[in-house]
Amino acid sequence: MELDPSKTAVVAVHMQGDIVGPEGAFAGFFHGQIVEKDIYNQVARLLDAARASGATAAYTRVAWSPDYSDLNPNSPLLGMVAQTGCLKDGAPLADIVDAVKPAAGDLIVTHKRVGGFQDSSLDAELKARGIDTLVFCGVATNASVEGTARAAGDLGYRTVVVTDACSAAAPEVHEASIGSLGLLAEISTVDEVVSALSA
Repeated sequence: MELDPSKTAVVAVHMQGDIVGPEGAFAGFFHGQIVEKDIYNQVARLLDAARASGATAAYTRVAWSPDYSDLNPNSPLLGMVAQTGCLKDGAPLADIVDAVKPAAGDLIVTHKRVGGFQDSSLDAELKARGIDTLVFCGVATNASVEGTARAAGDLGYRTVVVTDACSAAAPEVHEASIGSLGLLAEISTVDEVVSALSA
């Protein structure tokens, strides 16, 4: 694998307390696999490698106004947000967890749909930085990681999904998503990406 750091962004998807934290609204779905796959450390390794190489470390986070006036709960997943009262902008659990805390100069984009590109500034922010390659990690593989990666491919980005830095509610769900994404993106590992960024 070859990566040009000046044109590459590592995108950490939804590493927020309500989604990946042990006390979050979605902990019952995701936290077991996050711990088993050591997702915090795997994502941190990718982000650290991006910063060290001069690549862009980026985050997508999903959050809504406290009254949910900007939430369209048109899917079961988004309906759960309203039911649990989670991911309200300004709430501590809507923030990115300390284990992968952003650094100065990192790109952070907030959006309101399952995928990070829809109705957000993500595409414009990446293009302004000259980015043409996106390396995805985070949670959940079969929802926001896959949704954002699919959109990235359609927008013309070279798209890489780091299988051992993503997780879903169950291993078989993750593997099914990776199997599907293999037709649309390059499937890689943390070690391969770190090596390519440092080459």
